[in-house]
Amino acid sequence: MGTGTGIGRVRGLGSARHGAHHWLAQRYTAIGNLLLVLWLLFSLIALPGLDYQSVVGWIANPLVAVPLMLMIVSIFWHLRLGMQVMLEDYVHDKGLAFLSMLLLNFYAFGGAAAGVFAIAKIAFTGIVK
Repeated sequence: MGTGTGIGRVRGLGSARHGAHHWLAQRYTAIGNLLLVLWLLFSLIALPGLDYQSVVGWIANPLVAVPLMLMIVSIFWHLRLGMQVMLEDYVHDKGLAFLSMLLLNFYAFGGAAAGVFAIAKIAFTGIVK
């Protein structure tokens, strides 16, 4: 048994040897998202009120801010992994595929950075303007 046909090995059309890592990363982020979103829901239910001051005070707690940041990063990472698979499967033009992946990366990293910044601002200052 080999790693494909002889011509496939010559052309480099065999396994890229990183598909399992991508699949596992998507499953790990899905489990992390499930746990963190459940934590968020139960934590919000346990709050005495959902007014602005209560929620800002709650987010200012480091034991809340860190899991919220982890949730934001995990959700955007999971989004990026899933969208990457979709783009690889359905966008066949090389230039358009490159542009799509570039925009996806900007969106995912920018969205995660904005979310983490917003949580950090509340956690460190306790105020939002």
